[in-house]
Amino acid sequence: MIRIQLDAATRTELQRLRHTDLSPTARDRLEIVFLSDAGWSAPRIAAHLGCHPHTARKALRLFAQQGAAGFTRRRPGPPPDQARRDRLTSLLTELLGQDRTWTSAQLADALRPHGIDLGTRQVRRYLKLLKAGYRRTASTLRHKQDGPKVERAKTVLGGLKKKRRRAG
Repeated sequence: MIRIQLDAATRTELQRLRHTDLSPTARDRLEIVFLSDAGWSAPRIAAHLGCHPHTARKALRLFAQQGAAGFTRRRPGPPPDQARRDRLTSLLTELLGQDRTWTSAQLADALRPHGIDLGTRQVRRYLKLLKAGYRRTASTLRHKQDGPKVERAKTVLGGLKKKRRRAG
């Protein structure tokens, strides 16, 4: 059976934490700790809060091991590689500073000689992180059209349109 006994300093710190912007899960875990300090057992706490007793015990164990840091969940996996992110963003700002238009695929290809192998979607995420103005290039066929053929087709199509009937 896990019981938490709070000293005065920890209790005041947790009371102060109670009035901050916490997620609902963290708020429930904080309440579990306060109820345990009041002498409640884990099954009784779980029945009161409408959760499973294992959830109450887990919250108490996390608080016993980590303190108030156990209320918030950590993101799974390793922490982000900040040095790589900084290097990548500096390379992207350098490439975007050039006087030309880039697509995300071209930027991904331009990063490969520097030892950075990213896909186009990941490049777009970094561009969003940089708040770079990004738009896809327009895909039109206007540059492949033959002018005289287009005019001839317009006149032929104009002659095939239905004529308006006069009311009368």
